[in-house]
Amino acid sequence: MRFRLAPTPAQEQALLEHCSHARYVWNLAVEQHQHWRPGRASAPGYAEQCRQLTEARRESAWLAAGSHTVQQQALRDFTQAMANFFARTHRRPTWRKAGVHEGFRIVGKRGNHWDVRRLSRKVGQVWIPKVGWVRFRWSRKVPDAAKSFRINRDRAGRWHVAFAVIPPPVDGPGTGEVIGIDRGVAVSAALSTGENLVVPGLHATETTRLQRLQRGLARAKPGSNRRARVKTAIARIKARQSDRRKDWVEKTSTTLARRYDLIRVENLKIRSMVRSARGTLTAPGTNVRAKAGLNRSIHEAGWGLLVSRLEDKAPGRVEKVNPAYTSQICHACGQCAAESRESQAVFRCRACGHVDHADVNAAKNIRDIAAGRVVTARGALQPSGGAVNREPQPVLTSG
Repeated sequence: MRFRLAPTPAQEQALLEHCSHARYVWNLAVEQHQHWRPGRASAPGYAEQCRQLTEARRESAWLAAGSHTVQQQALRDFTQAMANFFARTHRRPTWRKAGVHEGFRIVGKRGNHWDVRRLSRKVGQVWIPKVGWVRFRWSRKVPDAAKSFRINRDRAGRWHVAFAVIPPPVDGPGTGEVIGIDRGVAVSAALSTGENLVVPGLHATETTRLQRLQRGLARAKPGSNRRARVKTAIARIKARQSDRRKDWVEKTSTTLARRYDLIRVENLKIRSMVRSARGTLTAPGTNVRAKAGLNRSIHEAGWGLLVSRLEDKAPGRVEKVNPAYTSQICHACGQCAAESRESQAVFRCRACGHVDHADVNAAKNIRDIAAGRVVTARGALQPSGGAVNREPQPVLTSG
């Protein structure tokens, strides 16, 4: 549960000090693990790093002036990040940079290490060690089950506080309704019911201003105040776009989880799909700028975030199916032909003449794939009785 934080100028400086301490301790831990090589002693674990942190606080007045809880929690977060890396669920933790990674986490018993209280209908306060009571916008009740929170500052200069609470899942209608979702660039999410949902992006005036600011950033001198101001203005526009995308994803995922008992989506390898096409010096890629634009459009469509939030809100009710040939198969007759998809939006079957929106037709195939119809290696979406577009086979008799 995330809330908008509103610190005073003095509190903001104290929060930035906490961020600096957490980032410094994290980077020290990264450096220790990068020095390890086969044959050397293992890198220090969490307990040894905590002991080293205590010694460092005795020798450094700058570290000693900060919160021991913030610094120790940075080590705990790094330990968890390394565990995730070895479990092959996340990438290896890397360096954190000032101005980019601004944040820290507070863990402890509510009432002793931190606390939350409500001042008015829209204003609350959170107690942060060595900072005091900091106001935030009270948009909903903070559950008593919260045992930790994270403070972070984005590139647009906005502060947020996020309380670690696992919300209850969204209950389905219980009617057995099944929905298929096809994700695309022009249409962010096409539903098998015929609905086309599009992520709201930047307006024309905002896009024009963003392009003008990016040209100004290219001309600004590195390290200058003007460059910092332009970067902040760009970050604010990007944050506006990101907020609209997240808001759309939250509302769409909640609506789908409430309306349908089973949600089927494509099993897309998004990380592989958005790889750069630059290639290497010896083997340079082709159409690099076009591929970069496609990658940017995929990120802006929120493909991964939508499925992730659906899995959070409807656990056990989201199925990922093989997307092979779903955009080339006619949902009416099962004929597979690449020529049937005349354009991005038009699907016209070459066999039966069925016409539909191309993304909606694919969403219907995704919905019905697991219901007795499967995509085979030959490219036919076969009903339970067998393929309907196979050539007649001769009947072989013996004797």
